Amino acid sequence: MGLFTSSEGGFMDVIRCDEPDYLVWKWNPSGNGDNTKKENAIRYGSILRVKQGEVAVFVYSKDGGEIQDFIVGPHDETIKTANFPILSNIVGTAFGGQSPFQAEVYFINISGNNQLKFGIPYFDVFDPRFNDFSVPVAVRGTLTFNLTDYRTFIQLNRLIEFNKEDLFNQIKDAITKRIKQVVTNIPSETQRPVIQLERNILEVNERVTPEIQQRLSTDFGLNLKALDISAIEIDKESEDYQKLLAITANQVTKTIDAQSEVNIKNLVDTQEINAQNLEETLRVQREEAQRAQKLQTETNFINTHALNQQADVLKTAAGSLGTMGQVGGEGSGMNPAGMMTGMALGGAMGNQMAGMMNQMGQNINQNQQNPPPLPTSVSFFVVLNGQQAGPFSMAELTQLVSNSQLTKETHVWKAGMGNWEKAESVPDLSMLFAHVPPPIPPII
Repeated sequence: MGLFTSSEGGFMDVIRCDEPDYLVWKWNPSGNGDNTKKENAIRYGSILRVKQGEVAVFVYSKDGGEIQDFIVGPHDETIKTANFPILSNIVGTAFGGQSPFQAEVYFINISGNNQLKFGIPYFDVFDPRFNDFSVPVAVRGTLTFNLTDYRTFIQLNRLIEFNKEDLFNQIKDAITKRIKQVVTNIPSETQRPVIQLERNILEVNERVTPEIQQRLSTDFGLNLKALDISAIEIDKESEDYQKLLAITANQVTKTIDAQSEVNIKNLVDTQEINAQNLEETLRVQREEAQRAQKLQTETNFINTHALNQQADVLKTAAGSLGTMGQVGGEGSGMNPAGMMTGMALGGAMGNQMAGMMNQMGQNINQNQQNPPPLPTSVSFFVVLNGQQAGPFSMAELTQLVSNSQLTKETHVWKAGMGNWEKAESVPDLSMLFAHVPPPIPPII
């Protein structure tokens, strides 16, 4: 820092701030903080140096009022009327254009971050479920802010006799009220147990930040950069906490037991439905196999009946064969022409009989070698998540019902249906919903 060469306010070298950590710092030539007029005497020709991120504030008195001149860094020039028009006016009025002149010089840090650690001692927070239990809660964290609007800051905070510690204490008092208010209201607003506050630091931080940001800007002219709540502590030795913990643990145990019972019942019901569906599927397959066997038997019977009828015809023809060898009735002797005709007819009938027997044998062999086709099971296409899926068998549809993917409102289709229909209106699917358990009731 520049120094006067004499006690009467001699020539000054440099006006600057070399403090490593400050928010507001007052310059004086001797460095002893004396506010006498001599110490505030400034001459033209002194050098003013303002670094990047600083503002130099010159404070003057005129006509009983106060005037301020702001020099924003970076700035490194000799003080003269050309770059200090207000100085020219003041000096001209008060000193007749002569120096030295009286002014207080303050340096304000507008780039550096300021960190303020805070700790809020235990205060009572009530559980929304049990309003009779208050749990002691403490909050710790760090506030990071800077000064960007220096004009507003100067209006809200006195530069003369400025004390950083006093400002920080005022900020602590302001944020303590806001944080306590937010933490106290969160359990009732979110309906969460107060003993879970320790797990919700991020949510508490998000709720508190806007409140602190507005308060710092409005009351102190400061810009909040970050609010970091590092810990939310619960007094776990307090009597009310122990009682609340016991009640909560008991409720959790009951909830788990009830949920387990519901899950077991759902599993049993699902197994029962699957068994019924499997039994129904096997029954349908047996009936279709029996119908196929019956049809085969009837086919074989028809073939045998036709063969018997043809055999009767051949017997009648064979009986007539003997009479063809006689002419003129009984005792008239042999009839060669009739005999030849009978032999020809007998050969034709024999060939026909052999063909019929051969055809019947082939039918029987073919029926024995080629069993009837297996009965086809009914399958459906299903609309899942807005997309066509499938086809699904009855067993697969049962699984979809148990997983709540297939409901009565789900649209289905199978071969032979004219259009998609809701599952509840399809007779083949009605049995799937006969044993569907109702929705699990919410846990209170």
